[in-house]
Amino acid sequence: MSRRRIFAIVFALVAIFASRFVRDRGDDPPGDTATATAPADNPGYKATVQEGLGASVAILLDNSGSMKDKTESGSRQAKATIARDVLEQVLSQTEAFVVRQPGFPVNVGLYTFNSDVEKVLPIGPYDRATLKRALESLPAPKGGTAIGEAMDVAAVDLYSAGTIRKYILVVTDGENTSGADPAEVAAKIERMSEGAVRLLLVAFDVDRKRFDFVSAVNGVLVAARDGIALRASLDTLYRGKILAEAIDAGETQPDTIPRK
Repeated sequence: MSRRRIFAIVFALVAIFASRFVRDRGDDPPGDTATATAPADNPGYKATVQEGLGASVAILLDNSGSMKDKTESGSRQAKATIARDVLEQVLSQTEAFVVRQPGFPVNVGLYTFNSDVEKVLPIGPYDRATLKRALESLPAPKGGTAIGEAMDVAAVDLYSAGTIRKYILVVTDGENTSGADPAEVAAKIERMSEGAVRLLLVAFDVDRKRFDFVSAVNGVLVAARDGIALRASLDTLYRGKILAEAIDAGETQPDTIPRK
């Protein structure tokens, strides 16, 4: 075998081993540099049905392990039990509102989050009995706290609810420990919805300073240290914001009764 052929074989073998080494390390070959790209915005932030008058509310309820504890103020019940009872009571005001404003539908959906997000009740016309059963069926609190992930899931679903007004109402007793950063998700929702999705958050038995990002996206942040305060806070947000904003904006049916 000639010396030239031996050199050619050796060179080929070196090239083969070199290419395998680069591949095994996960490096990019010369001249083919990988480019880091930011995650794409969620394409689900757009209406999938025709939208009209009405309000749709996605309730995001913390069901992480800390919700099985009692409040620092010394409540008799676990925070999870208090939150479920208060939510049912506050949302029951929807019935009277719908009677007064029959042309303004109110849709409600229920989500829970711990380390994962669960869609307990799809967003649809408010029904007290259905909501009550959904709240009573919730499992015992456990796991971490995926606030950001829950916000992202709810925002997408709101665009298939068929109403112009869209709200995310969060009740949580702790900071995010799983999944996406809620501050980043809130900013994305505000940007992509152009402010159409409003964020309302109740800091239940936790320092509200952990959620300063809410004000940065023109949301509303309130605090509650016990069950009584939670009822007042949720009433402020639901009746005082969500339902009242519809009336303030004049989004009502025309008066068919002649005025004297």
